[in-house]
Amino acid sequence: MSLLDRINQAADFLQKSTDNFSPQFGIILGTGLGGLLKEIEVAYEIPYADIPDFVEATVEFHPGKLVFGHLGGKKVVCMSGRFHYYEGHSMEQVTFPVRVMKTLGIERLFISNASGGMNPDFKESDLMIINDHIALFLPENPLVGECIMGDRFPDMSEPYDQTMIDLAKTIAKEEGIERMQEGVYVSVSGPNLETKAEYRLLRMVGADAVGMSTVPEALVAIQMALPVFAISVITDMGIPETLQKAEIEKILAAAFKAEPSMTLIIKEMVSRL
Repeated sequence: MSLLDRINQAADFLQKSTDNFSPQFGIILGTGLGGLLKEIEVAYEIPYADIPDFVEATVEFHPGKLVFGHLGGKKVVCMSGRFHYYEGHSMEQVTFPVRVMKTLGIERLFISNASGGMNPDFKESDLMIINDHIALFLPENPLVGECIMGDRFPDMSEPYDQTMIDLAKTIAKEEGIERMQEGVYVSVSGPNLETKAEYRLLRMVGADAVGMSTVPEALVAIQMALPVFAISVITDMGIPETLQKAEIEKILAAAFKAEPSMTLIIKEMVSRL
């Protein structure tokens, strides 16, 4: 069965399972950022294991379900738990849900993640709006292969939608969210964190934050002409001169601290778009 056939099969299954619920926005939630689910008036929850050709999220703090409901008065579909390349999935599998959400009719995509900060002006639990990315360190590009949905050579002069970025900054100002940054995100395969030398290299090539997700999903969305807004929570600092041993408990705590602000911004953006 071709990739396009598998996408349509999954979309058909979801339409039948949700009484043809038609989401306007797609949302991908990152590590420790599941609080947004509490703001969604849930209509349907579909475990990934039930959806044709969806793989399962193996990271323990990624629940693994597709949630359909209402947020800010709009219809949304939300990935509670994402797929990562480091779990052993191919880039086709990692980005498969984005193609399915597009087929279901979403008009915009919101992506969140937890990332390591490399800009010395950043602090733990800061939010960073992603205004550009670096994909060159990924071992595989999800756009390689048959071009089935969108441009063969998608333009990347403005990968993240400026209108959505401006709206997020306006909301942050209105709500008094002071620790709002903006910068470049670099995606790597993981699952190991970076060495001091690697942090230094990534900062030298222009990255402000580093993580193990987001860019593959964004690339596929951009190819399909889906406007993308992406936001990082800075959960730890990758400054070589002051680098400390990473502890998952501290990383999750930093994500939870910033989560209410991120949730507020996305909810307000959805309601105003």
